[in-house]
Amino acid sequence: MNIQKLMKQAQQAQAQMAAVQQELAVETVQASAGGGMVKVVMTCDRNLREILIDPDAVDPAEVELLQDMILAAVNEASRVAEETAAAKMDEVTGGLNLPGL
Repeated sequence: MNIQKLMKQAQQAQAQMAAVQQELAVETVQASAGGGMVKVVMTCDRNLREILIDPDAVDPAEVELLQDMILAAVNEASRVAEETAAAKMDEVTGGLNLPGL
């Protein structure tokens, strides 16, 4: 086994993972709840970028429903972002389950 070759491959994989992480920081996903009344935009590294609320969803008597829709949309965007990030990392790691990724 050639240690230098192995080290070079590890460095290349590390560089590829860093590049993917940079991509994930700018790639966005969108999710909605309440039939599209609440939309959430999140980066694939799970930074919430935008919450869009249809004016028809704003009813003072239904604030709890609006809160539930926001929560549902954020959770769905987070799930999609996590799946997207995992798929991109799998491309780099070849499906290896590396700790911390």
